Order: sequence, then C-alpha cells, then structure tokens
Amino acid sequence: MISTNDERGGMRQLTQLAADMGIEIVETKLTGKDGSYDHARGIIRLHRGMTERTARSVLAHELGHAIYGHVPTPFGPQHRRQERQADEWAAGHLITIEAYREAERRRDGHLASMAFDLNVTAELVEVFQSMLRRELARAV
Repeated sequence: MISTNDERGGMRQLTQLAADMGIEIVETKLTGKDGSYDHARGIIRLHRGMTERTARSVLAHELGHAIYGHVPTPFGPQHRRQERQADEWAAGHLITIEAYREAERRRDGHLASMAFDLNVTAELVEVFQSMLRRELARAV
C-alpha cells in the first residue's frame, strides 16, 4: 500500500482533530448513510462496522462539514455545495499529489485499485481527480 500521509490523515490524527475542535465521535447504527455531523451538538456519528478505509473517508468528510460550520439544509443547491465542500476537504486532507501520482502509475488509472492503495473510498479519488481537473483548467 502507498503512503497516505498518516501525519495528516490517519484515524488517530482525524480523531485528535475532532477532539481539538470539541467534537465527539460516536459509532452507532445509521440507516441510509455512513455518517452525519450535528453542528448544534458537536457530534459526528459514524455507522458502526465500516471498514477502516471507509470509516477514515467518512470521518474526514464529516470533519469537513464541521470545519466549514455546515448546518443541514433542505435547500438543494446549498446542500449540494455543502457536500462538495466536505468531499473536497476530505480528499485534499487524505490524498497527497505524490501518493495520487504513484497510485495512478502503479494501477494504470484503475479507480478501485487506486482507492485501495490510497486507503480512501473510490468516491474520494473521483473528487480528488475533479479537483485536479479544475486546477488544470485554471492554469490554462
């Protein structure tokens, strides 16, 4: 497995970040989702029984919501923006450009294999790729 920058993105570091922010992490049975962030209570709920790779990705996503101070909204465009921001924070925090390049080279761009090597979900690899494409477009 490729180094995934444990200094920033290991489970211990993520749980410490949550503690430093005054956020409690609770593992529980969730229906229809892997995690949630309750801004008013300062609680992140994670679905019990996820793999370490999924739990790491979901925790980083929920921490993204906390960092941005997101409050749930039924308003579709705002909700989508909040989800994108949380996804991008998680991808940017868990995946380094160096680790991404190595995974892409080793796995010839195969998404699921790259996600395995990077110790994140395939969705976060896709988010990271989208961030790279956006940066390339800005540079042109």
